[in-house]
Amino acid sequence: MSELTGNRIRTTAAKLGLPHLAETINEFNRRADEGKLDYLDFLDLVLSEELAVRDDRRFRQGLRLSRLPHHKTLDEYDFSFQPDLDPRKVKDLATLSFIEAKANAALLGPPGVGKTHIAIALAVAACRAGYSIYFTSLDDMVRNLKAAEAAGRLTSKLGSYLRPSVLVVDEVGYQPLERAEANLVFQVISKRYEKGSIILTSNKTFSEWGQVFGDEVLATAILDRLLHHCEVVPINGPSYRLKNRLQAIERETDVA
Repeated sequence: MSELTGNRIRTTAAKLGLPHLAETINEFNRRADEGKLDYLDFLDLVLSEELAVRDDRRFRQGLRLSRLPHHKTLDEYDFSFQPDLDPRKVKDLATLSFIEAKANAALLGPPGVGKTHIAIALAVAACRAGYSIYFTSLDDMVRNLKAAEAAGRLTSKLGSYLRPSVLVVDEVGYQPLERAEANLVFQVISKRYEKGSIILTSNKTFSEWGQVFGDEVLATAILDRLLHHCEVVPINGPSYRLKNRLQAIERETDVA
């Protein structure tokens, strides 16, 4: 390939919005020569790599916008430490079929068992698959909605929680809500019903949600919409955080 041809391809690629091709045309040409690729194989190579670069760029941008506190995977989750948790339930969720069906997933259990880890891992997998993600704790969501309501911007702020394909709501039940606050949560759940998925974590059983939301009727209305299409995964095992703390104490004791 002549330098003139290479420059012309770079210019055309830039105009077409193919930055990877514009930057790596010489490398593609070398690989084509070494592999003795015909025209169609060469075109397949170029388009496949350009698509992979675009997908990776979209994935990284999606993670930036998701507000996930960190990026975990299911490979990092220690299922052996939670023998009562059936890994198949989590791996079924990891197929993301529930997101395609606009259904929900609820991870229930005491603090420290890895509920948030699994929720984030599912969100990361969904982001990689092309779904938009947004992460929030329940308390943060309520606080933001209350502030927006007071400023006359509730409809606009609701959009932040309604637009994503997947809304991750962490720590449901850690703080009880007033009825007006619970009504804001109901608006989010109700408007997302059968339109987008919710992944939530809670340290409370569903029978305790009346206490969480300060109103049995409102809690029932929330659960009715949330659980109509929902995969529920209970995790009733020991705390990872406590395990790590005990191990640290044991190490400190051994040293002493």
